Amino acid sequence: MSKPTNVFPQRFGWVGLGAMGFPMASQLLQKLPPSCELFVYDIDSVVLRKFIQANADHPAITMVSSPKEAAEYSDFFISIVPEGSHVKDVYMAPQRGALAANTGGKIFIDCSTIDPGTSLEVGRAVAASHPTNPPRFFDAPVSGGTRGAEKGILTFMVGAAEDDPQFVLLRRIFSCMGTSIYPIGGQSLGLAAKLSNNYLSGMIALATSEAMNLGMRLGIDPKVLSECFKTSSGGSWVNSTINPVPGVCPDAVTSKGYEGGFKIQLMKKDISLAIQAAKTVDAKLVLADAGLGAYAAATDDPNCRDRDSRVVYRWLGGIEPECT
Repeated sequence: MSKPTNVFPQRFGWVGLGAMGFPMASQLLQKLPPSCELFVYDIDSVVLRKFIQANADHPAITMVSSPKEAAEYSDFFISIVPEGSHVKDVYMAPQRGALAANTGGKIFIDCSTIDPGTSLEVGRAVAASHPTNPPRFFDAPVSGGTRGAEKGILTFMVGAAEDDPQFVLLRRIFSCMGTSIYPIGGQSLGLAAKLSNNYLSGMIALATSEAMNLGMRLGIDPKVLSECFKTSSGGSWVNSTINPVPGVCPDAVTSKGYEGGFKIQLMKKDISLAIQAAKTVDAKLVLADAGLGAYAAATDDPNCRDRDSRVVYRWLGGIEPECT
């Protein structure tokens, strides 16, 4: 086990500026001590330049040309990309991947939501990349959506034990972007928690959509119905914060044409990953096939694709009140 790190890193590498990565990196940049530097990369050069422009008032930000360069210049490296294949490319691509850099003694964090097996494979590759001074790798997926990322109030599910020598430092850094930092127990268990959470969240959103549609078609005003749910056994974070029915939560993406938020195809991906993980440990999932079928069909629907996952309410044929 590595020795505890008490010195706050001065150089950070960041790879991935998607819907979550962009606001997370912005939060980190704003809250780092002035002496720190951030070396940032994204495969989309347009998004990369947009990030640089959006943070032009920060003098210690540098655009780099590859994950390798971001890792070479940094002591603490964070990645967040859509899929397991992308994570492997970020770290293990010949010549351009992060592990082509000098990795000795560095800390690597992956916040992506991917399958635990791929994360463990990348973790082994990270550890083997510098045998004499092994770097550390942690999975640390996040929850809270784009709004949580923009406000710096994310939940981090960290694949580390609470007594891990590095966890004090991890908590300090993740607190720049989140307010709830959970040590889940060991490598890949952060992802186990995230897949369990997203399976639960997806099923609750689908059930809330069905229940809202049912109640509204029976004649109940949607806001009245949602308020009733809040103090009843059917209450949930989804109902209270991002109710699928437009207008119920005026500030949520569901009241803004479902634009932004957590894309429907990503929910399909995460539920698929949860189902795969369940099969490896013989965990019975009764709702899985129906839920995945709904999200898969909504993903293929041009009126739903690329929109927030709660657009599954639209796919169900739910009544959409006009938002004022």
